Amino acid sequence: MSLPQHIPQVHAASSSNQFSTESYFQTQRPPTGLDEKVNRVTAFSDKWRQVGKKVVLVTSGGTTVPLESNTVRFLDNFSAGTRGATSAEYFLKAGYAVIFLHRLHSLRPFSRHYSHSLNPFLDLLTITESTSPDGQPSVTVDKKYTATLIPILQAYHTARAQGTLLSIDFQTVNEYLWLLRAIAKPMSTLGRKGMFYLAAAVSDFFLPDDKVAEHKIQSNKGTLSLEMDQVPKVLRPLVQEWNPEGYIVSFKLETDQALLIPKSRAALSRYGHQLVIGNDLHKRKYEVVFVERKQQPIGGILAPRKGKGDQRLLGAETPPVAEIELDGEKMFKPVEEYSEKWLRLADVPRDGREGEIEIEEVIIQELVDRHEKWIAAAQ
Repeated sequence: MSLPQHIPQVHAASSSNQFSTESYFQTQRPPTGLDEKVNRVTAFSDKWRQVGKKVVLVTSGGTTVPLESNTVRFLDNFSAGTRGATSAEYFLKAGYAVIFLHRLHSLRPFSRHYSHSLNPFLDLLTITESTSPDGQPSVTVDKKYTATLIPILQAYHTARAQGTLLSIDFQTVNEYLWLLRAIAKPMSTLGRKGMFYLAAAVSDFFLPDDKVAEHKIQSNKGTLSLEMDQVPKVLRPLVQEWNPEGYIVSFKLETDQALLIPKSRAALSRYGHQLVIGNDLHKRKYEVVFVERKQQPIGGILAPRKGKGDQRLLGAETPPVAEIELDGEKMFKPVEEYSEKWLRLADVPRDGREGEIEIEEVIIQELVDRHEKWIAAAQ
């Protein structure tokens, strides 16, 4: 049965055409301005490493997939960057320096409170007629909004004065992948004081450079058929190669809550990072689940089999292990046990607090404690 003519036909490429992380960076062009952005991150990381401050990379917003080199059309997702922008504020409040890797034009820390669709900023302002000789009117903030605006403005000016917030933008999934890999290198100098908070909604599929049309795709044919390749999973090289000492947090979004914990456990098992935060699409603003191993590995999580009975786990005490095959090589993998902790706004005591409590505040409080333990474990 054919699709109506106005609906694009989109096909994922077969598994034989999938890109590995290595082949992706060998074949796809780096984005313009990459070196300049990485230099800014390097200077920022060096500055805070020298004073022993914890640094977190917060990724935020969705990634686009251009259909043309001279881009008119692109594929996108619904992410506005709310979780990332909100979390960055609470990381700053908790004493972190923040690298905010965000989608261009997505929500940003502090200004997110007054986006065009939420509390438009112009609604806060009042024109006051002047009594001065020049007769020029002035602009003031309506008094009924000042109590809410002042703490936001104070936090913003503090971050600016201290230089604790560095914003780096991306737009396409290709820009995001190149930036993540490049930024991981200067952040590796932070050791365990570096955290990766991967809240961006990264595209699952993309069009390789050799499949992208140069000019605008014409609509006179009535249909559009795209064969797309899977975006390589960069979490594993991030954990094992690019930044093995960093505390790495990923997110798992599902529409079926029954899949949250199994798929979060599978991600931990596959990639070997520290924590997955699971969230149901329809409840993500009110509850999340932390999924992690009961025993965090120190160092690598897999050891190649070197001989019969050699079942060592690199850098850690030897737990029970099982033999698996990974990328054609027999490996020993620890038999893992997991723990889950649900965080729900309904369970948070208000203690006389007025106004809204955001789930990101609860998330960051929990993460700060876990990150401190991760740092202390190496000491």
